[in-house]
Amino acid sequence: MTKKVLVVDDEPGIVNAIAYALRREGYVVDTAGDGEEALAKAQIFHPNVMVLDVMMPKLNGYDVCRKLEDRDDIGIILLTVKNDIVDKIVGLELGADDYMTKPFEIRELLARVKALMRRLDKNMAEVKSELIEYGALRIYADRRSVQLGEQQLELTPKEFDLLLLLLSHPQRVYMREELLEQVWEMDYAGGTRTVDIHIQRLRKKLGEPYQNILQTVYGVGYKAVPAGSFA
Repeated sequence: MTKKVLVVDDEPGIVNAIAYALRREGYVVDTAGDGEEALAKAQIFHPNVMVLDVMMPKLNGYDVCRKLEDRDDIGIILLTVKNDIVDKIVGLELGADDYMTKPFEIRELLARVKALMRRLDKNMAEVKSELIEYGALRIYADRRSVQLGEQQLELTPKEFDLLLLLLSHPQRVYMREELLEQVWEMDYAGGTRTVDIHIQRLRKKLGEPYQNILQTVYGVGYKAVPAGSFA
């Protein structure tokens, strides 16, 4: 199946250069010039990957990430002129998968798009088909959905991946660095805060008593309690 990329930037020269290079690689490409247009096109175009500039009019890249929180498996590569670790962490906390600082080499961006596409394909291929149940909480790994009773929980792709990993291995204690490496496929200490943020969001969405499934192991990381605790 042909892969689709949505390129979003308010600089036409950058948009055109990226779009041209991606089309030469065989991708189907659409473009947008601001955040509002990006959200509208994402609903119609359904891209596999979005190359998203941070500094844009109307809605910036972070706002687009926030409003795309209920997206289904759209990989996001953020583009920015800033090279600050705080900005990178903010983007990762909002569900971005990768981050590039302007100016950049088009060849490197193409390599990152390809790597992200492979990662998304791999995640889908490795998804187990079994149902994970914690009382009224049901995680359908094959269709990447979570239900609590009759309610469908809206999780970001990273929230789902994090929940699935922990619940697939109850009682196993994961260090924050392990979770960052396995869910985000990143390895740097400054990013471990994004793990804490995603755990907090998951607990809020799960609510009482299911938020207690995710246990903090102080000084180490996190684990999930056994399913029998919520039978």
